[in-house]
Amino acid sequence: MLTVDKVSKTFFPGTVNERKALSGVELTLDEGDFVTVIGSNGAGKSTLLNAVSGRLAVDSGRIEIAGSAVNKLGEHSRARYVGRVFQDPLAGTAPNLTIEENLSLALRRGKRRGLGRSLNAKRRANFREELASLELGLEDRMTSKVGLLSGGQRQALSLLMAGFTAPKIMLLDEHTAALDPQRAELVSTLTEKIVSQGGLTTLMVTHNMEQAIRLGNRLVMMHEGRIVYTADAEKKAKLTVRDLLQEFANIKGATLSDKAFLG
Repeated sequence: MLTVDKVSKTFFPGTVNERKALSGVELTLDEGDFVTVIGSNGAGKSTLLNAVSGRLAVDSGRIEIAGSAVNKLGEHSRARYVGRVFQDPLAGTAPNLTIEENLSLALRRGKRRGLGRSLNAKRRANFREELASLELGLEDRMTSKVGLLSGGQRQALSLLMAGFTAPKIMLLDEHTAALDPQRAELVSTLTEKIVSQGGLTTLMVTHNMEQAIRLGNRLVMMHEGRIVYTADAEKKAKLTVRDLLQEFANIKGATLSDKAFLG
């Protein structure tokens, strides 16, 4: 479903600020895989997601989604393949539009924009049903502006919107990091539910080791633009936070964010 083949990306090449963000990264996700990505600050985790989504053009290597090469496609063109939830709850929704208008736009992801006749009675009934599955009462606030929602509510809505059209690949970029522990746990639980029910192939970046172990069926660790450790389903099922801390300790120069110890 997703193939990242020898992908490299260097920022500010040929200058004193040159930084290799990705260096020959190779990663394959089969359909239904849920891979969590951890690593030290500046390891290349978010750069990898930006490369897959088309937000960043890579210097070399090949990216395929559902068997189609997407290197030459920009972010908008890849939107028909990709659903994404960002770290910032404000980034995934349009605050001046209503909940139902945001959902309508999500439904048209990768297509020509515009609300048109998309907000009909049948579609509103479907939106209400989808929102009810979040168990946040948003189905009764469909005409409310999204800007009035809390951070946790907006992130839950972003998650629903990202998976709304069954994307070929779901990208989650530290999507619980900006939330307080209670709301982060809520969104984490919703993530499991939406990914599982939709059978979504998912790549999730997180600093939280406990979350990285608990969610998904595979885990990879990045450092200085490379994947330095992998755990398949069998190995991941036996992993502990202590094991991952030891793996980090084995990496020269690696430093951890305090978020890595939260759980």
